[in-house]
Amino acid sequence: MSFTLAIVGRPNVGKSTLFNRLVGRKLALVDDQPGVTRDLREGPAKLGPLRFTVIDTAGLEVATDESLQGRMRRLTERAVDMADVCLFMIDARAGVLPADEIFADILRKRAKHVILAANKAEGRAGAGGLIEAYALGLGEPIGLSAEHGEGMSDLLAQLQPLAGEFEARAEESAPVMDIDVDEEGETDGDAPFAPTPERPLQVAVVGRPNAGKSTLINKILGEERLLTGPEAGITRDAISLAIDWNGTPFRIFDTAGMRKKARVQEKLEKMSVSDGLRAVKFAEVVVVLLDVEIPFEQQDLRIADLAEREGRAVVIAVNKWDLEDEKQDKLRELKESFERLLPQLRGAPLVTVSAKTGRGLERLHDAILRAHEVWNRRVSTAQLNRWLVGMLEQHPPPAPGGRRIKMRYATQVKTRPPAFVIMTSHPDAVPESYSRYLVNGLRADFDMPGTPIRLYLRDQGKANPYKGRKKAQPSRLRKHLKD
Repeated sequence: MSFTLAIVGRPNVGKSTLFNRLVGRKLALVDDQPGVTRDLREGPAKLGPLRFTVIDTAGLEVATDESLQGRMRRLTERAVDMADVCLFMIDARAGVLPADEIFADILRKRAKHVILAANKAEGRAGAGGLIEAYALGLGEPIGLSAEHGEGMSDLLAQLQPLAGEFEARAEESAPVMDIDVDEEGETDGDAPFAPTPERPLQVAVVGRPNAGKSTLINKILGEERLLTGPEAGITRDAISLAIDWNGTPFRIFDTAGMRKKARVQEKLEKMSVSDGLRAVKFAEVVVVLLDVEIPFEQQDLRIADLAEREGRAVVIAVNKWDLEDEKQDKLRELKESFERLLPQLRGAPLVTVSAKTGRGLERLHDAILRAHEVWNRRVSTAQLNRWLVGMLEQHPPPAPGGRRIKMRYATQVKTRPPAFVIMTSHPDAVPESYSRYLVNGLRADFDMPGTPIRLYLRDQGKANPYKGRKKAQPSRLRKHLKD
């Protein structure tokens, strides 16, 4: 039985470090600077025999207004309400602070189950704080070292009885299903078991700071799950969320805004951008979100080009469309700029949306599915070779240096993105312009607009089996007889 554990506490007490240890990888950014985590990050955790979902939260702040800290606190309180168990962490080296006492009162009122943990308790420096933690009135504290893995067995001992309770409740409330089974043990086609869902479509939403990425994902989710606001650069981690969007399973990555490399000076921002780039590499479709007021800035072009070079399907989404008055003229201008500035993505979907009002989300959903379908497209070898004959008749290969280039055979070697191999003589002599001619032909004739296409030219001649081999040395006996 799986349950949900939320890790809460003041900033910089080690919540993200413990989160990374429980999930078994470095998913959350960790730094000495307080307040690194701002959004709720979920992950599958493993502790001994237990399997559960763990939530990393922003540091609890005293602020309750509309400031960034106040919005972060409300998001953390939401995690407290939705979690089955709250692990309240304090810093054993700093001891119990007034803010810890305030948050202990909040957890007593709102949390279903609370486990108290004093982190950084290793050594003599944390012994005093571990004793002070008893004064919070939340039971016996666990001494932890999230960085070194100490105290994990004590945490397991506290969680196991609660996990047993959740499992017993689930069994009591589980509905009884009548399943018809035929004589050979096969279930009916009308049995209530659904097939295992396919792996969710992975989508990364990228763009410059303050383009509206988190607001867009919140609108898709239908709830305020991600922290938003007028401040640029609120998102720091690449947060992944599993959702069912119009009947299609998705995993959407919200990424930090990417500024020009020269402007990224702080260590934390470099870590955030690296996290976003990693999300692009794991994604299948990348949605490049532009601001309608300043579209196709230099950084937008770099981000779109990066997604294409990584071989990802790309969808261009123009946000804040509700603010535009001259929509037809602006749309015409956007399409012209897109074709001129991003010729490598010519034909990719360009969708206008409003993350604030939700208009255009249906079009965005359909565009993502279309881009993903093209990205997975496979063309038969017979079709490819008929196409190649037509392309060669229409525009024969050049003969640089008097060498005649013959192209005899084409086949598709992979999808995601589509990759093709053409067997040819003198592949190194084929000009780049002719390769582009072939790629554009593949894109047009097999309906693959916008998706990255990889074309490899291979030498059709037989390799010399003796090429590169060292000349055999005469044996000593043969040399002696010769002398």
